[in-house]
Amino acid sequence: MNIGVLAVQGGFEAHQVSLSKLGVESTEIRSAGDFGDLDGLVLPGGESTTISMAIEKYRLEQPIVEFARSGKAVFGTCAGLIVLDNKHMDLIDISATRNAYGRQVASFECDVKIDGLGDEPLRAVFIRAPRIDEIGDGVEVLSTNEDIPVVARSNNVLVCAFHPELTDDTRLHAYFLAMVESREKLKGA
Repeated sequence: MNIGVLAVQGGFEAHQVSLSKLGVESTEIRSAGDFGDLDGLVLPGGESTTISMAIEKYRLEQPIVEFARSGKAVFGTCAGLIVLDNKHMDLIDISATRNAYGRQVASFECDVKIDGLGDEPLRAVFIRAPRIDEIGDGVEVLSTNEDIPVVARSNNVLVCAFHPELTDDTRLHAYFLAMVESREKLKGA
């Protein structure tokens, strides 16, 4: 399995470490030619405006959209969630507000229970995090914090408003890899 990690800005290296802990190879994605043999794609946190400008500059929007629309799994965390929402690439029918919890000094951690990850909560690190304001049809909310959705999924697209790559808990990355494997099994059938 080879997972691409968008490497134009943000915390892409930490995602690569999380994937490596799960025994999975990852490829840094910086150009349209890097999508070749990928099985899944991670759009990391960072600064959403800077990431969006880099996607435009390096002409990555069409390859990302085609990748997702082909049914391959895509995982957007924090700023990656914003880039995938219905105001930007429209790959998941959610609407999000960037930096909704405030500036860097308002960053926080909390435990969240995520459907599909068992009973033990996952430690969630919110750094200038977005807030999911609207959920469209076909989008499943997998976790909330204070009644606000923080993890959502629609078919092959998974998003979270926090940074799962900043803890040692790799369960959300493992959930994403299960999405990748599920699609590969369907393709091989």
